[in-house]
Amino acid sequence: MSGRRGVALLAAFAVVATGIGLAVAAPAAAAPGCRVDYEVASQWQGGFTANVAVANVGDRVDGWRLTWEWPSGQQVAQAWNATVTSSGGQAVATDAGYNAVIETNRTVSFGFNGTWTGANTAPRSFSLNGVTCTGSPVTTTTTTTENPVPGDAMAQVAAMQPGWNLGNTLDSTGADETSWGNPRVTEALLDSVRAQGFNSIRIPVTWGQHQAADHTVEAAYLNRVKEVVGWALADGFHVMINIHHDSWQWISAMPSDRTGVLARYNAIWTQLATAFKDAPAKLVFESVNEPQFTGSSGDAQNAQLLHELNSSFRDIVRRSGGNNANRLLVLPTLHTSSEQARLDELAASISGFGDRNIAATVHYYGYWPFSVNVAGGFRFDATAQKDLTDSFDRVHDTFVARGVPVVLGEYGLLGFDRHTGTIEQGEKLKFFELFGHYARAKQITTMLWDNGQHLGRTSFAWSDPELWAQIRSSWTTRSGTASSDMVFSAKANAITAKTITLQPNGTTFTALRHNGVDLVRGTDYTISGDQLTLTAAALTRLSGSRVYGTNAVLTAHFSAGVPWRIDVITHDVPVLSAATGTTGAFSIPTAFRGDRLATMEARYADGTNAGPHDWTSFKEFDRAFAPDYTSGVTTLTPEFFAEVRDNAQVTLTFHYWSGATVTYRVTRSGSSVSGTP
Repeated sequence: MSGRRGVALLAAFAVVATGIGLAVAAPAAAAPGCRVDYEVASQWQGGFTANVAVANVGDRVDGWRLTWEWPSGQQVAQAWNATVTSSGGQAVATDAGYNAVIETNRTVSFGFNGTWTGANTAPRSFSLNGVTCTGSPVTTTTTTTENPVPGDAMAQVAAMQPGWNLGNTLDSTGADETSWGNPRVTEALLDSVRAQGFNSIRIPVTWGQHQAADHTVEAAYLNRVKEVVGWALADGFHVMINIHHDSWQWISAMPSDRTGVLARYNAIWTQLATAFKDAPAKLVFESVNEPQFTGSSGDAQNAQLLHELNSSFRDIVRRSGGNNANRLLVLPTLHTSSEQARLDELAASISGFGDRNIAATVHYYGYWPFSVNVAGGFRFDATAQKDLTDSFDRVHDTFVARGVPVVLGEYGLLGFDRHTGTIEQGEKLKFFELFGHYARAKQITTMLWDNGQHLGRTSFAWSDPELWAQIRSSWTTRSGTASSDMVFSAKANAITAKTITLQPNGTTFTALRHNGVDLVRGTDYTISGDQLTLTAAALTRLSGSRVYGTNAVLTAHFSAGVPWRIDVITHDVPVLSAATGTTGAFSIPTAFRGDRLATMEARYADGTNAGPHDWTSFKEFDRAFAPDYTSGVTTLTPEFFAEVRDNAQVTLTFHYWSGATVTYRVTRSGSSVSGTP
């Protein structure tokens, strides 16, 4: 243990592990300070242009948020060099990523067009990251309790971006944190997560199996949670803990056992509030994960029960004293849904509390057909994109625009619960590119759900480095993408030029490279508008001997963000062979011949849909079928055959990314299955 870690852990344990709040004076903290020059450059009837210069006269700023209030209620129409929003008389400007750092004695500038009625009075004061700009540094002395600033919830939630979830660990419903397959948490793991650039960590905790009959939480388990929280605080994380899978294990019974559930729930939060009341302000409490109720009478009762839980949680924490009097509390919608009705229910609760240190939370796992690859949702198309932007717009307009910060406590794709290959790589990357950009635009703090499938818990390596690069880049900028990350040439035919559509996303295309060497524009490729065309000559050279599969990997580079990978692939139409097996084990011998499977349809002879999800002919990738390129088979799962009628022939249509389709017929007779091309 290094000296740094030793000192940090001693400080953390002084206020966390022992539960005793020792207010030990610390050295003078970083000295923030700022000066703002606000100028109306031009004005006309109902409109104006303003330039704002923010001078940093204190310590280095890494990520900034400037707030002010207009006496005359002006509104922002458009902005440059910053993201600027306004609601009522309140205005917020956040950095544009490339200008996030303001060194000491340096200035960053931005501008905007605004509207006014009656008067265009200049703001009287500005605050940078919660510190009033007076023109000189504000030197502060802190204590290890780090008392939060009342009403600064927006700044704290902004500082929590980006966040990471310690999933499937302390939230396991077994007897131990390893019961869902992950190893015990170590200091080294948390150090590694912090080194990746994450500023906050959500530590989901399931408590029910560690409660005695009188609802007392096992001392050993509570101490283990304290230990992990202490390590995370010592690393400098903002830390969020909650009541997690208890939501469906026993809290869901609240409609039929309101008294019993409330007593158990209140007992947990009473113990947690006492144990952590003197912990630093960076410790955040979330009332309950994904609340849900079984057997309720409908939306009205669901809303009332959740309000009762959130209200009880808030009252218990606030009454416990210490730093809990002002600690940031995070409240979820029903199911952590971003549907407008659910948002409105939570907004009404928060408004009634009149508590300035509250944040809202929702989760987002994408448009469901795309998120699991079912019903033909194998592309991140306009429908899937609109689902994302509509969701974030609703969250922003309901909460952020009204001064209530939002923590998007979990995000990812539901197909990741199996593995990250359920959704095609390029389509997946486009989802995360837009996700990161739009969350920034809407000032929503995001926390990646990771149950061990992303960052190795002992290797500390990312299982999909390309995905990780895209996620990390999206925190600060946009990346260019394209209509596809694959260019196919059929081996049976002569090579011809191929075109894909570039999607710059606000960036500018700069180069196309192979093995780090620029290809020649006009000879190897052409650009016409957003159309990138690879010439036949270049594809012939890159394809070499034209073995099936990826012959070359190109990268399209843009003025910002990560490059876009393009695989140059030689293929022919896949060949499927006859097979026999059982409903428990059936695989179709498949010569993929360089192609890649996108989706599969299943229909009976009369044209009706067969298999699971019979409302669609397109079955769920990995759940009903799965390709195994190494073994050369396409597997149909027991789950698929469980929904197939006996002695009925099913026609399968396999769709491949090259555009090829192949039909195949299977017949189930009892537990026996036969298949023919």
